Amino acid sequence: MIIRKLLPSETPPMELLLEADPSETKVATYLNEGSCFIAEEEEAILGVYVMLPIKPGTAEIMNISVRASSQGKGIGKQLIRHAIHQANKDGYSSLEVGTGNSSIDQLAFYQKCGFRMTAIEPDFFLRHYEMPIYENGIQCRDMIRFVYPLTP
Repeated sequence: MIIRKLLPSETPPMELLLEADPSETKVATYLNEGSCFIAEEEEAILGVYVMLPIKPGTAEIMNISVRASSQGKGIGKQLIRHAIHQANKDGYSSLEVGTGNSSIDQLAFYQKCGFRMTAIEPDFFLRHYEMPIYENGIQCRDMIRFVYPLTP
């Protein structure tokens, strides 16, 4: 498996990106402003992430997704390691990621990858998404923010 930047001539894997973020408008916006990286094996896309600079010295993983049939094989961790390496290489001092209060697996995943919980944005998903989102029988309301400090 290799992880590489999506070429400008290539079509982003929207079905995969929409699994992590159901808003086509939001996905299109950060795809346009950020960098998209894909994990592929034999030309099949297994996973994807999009990284975007959000303020001086800080980038954010706006979207990360692994194809359902490829989950549980460490691809998500490899994508995170790649994002950390890429952010370091690009000169950022921290890397952030946010997920919903209802995203139980993702809350554990980011912490296992070394991210620290830093903030909660109450009602983020109620304000920024037209349709309600439910995961694990819980309404997704609040954004849980994580940070990974990078070495200069």
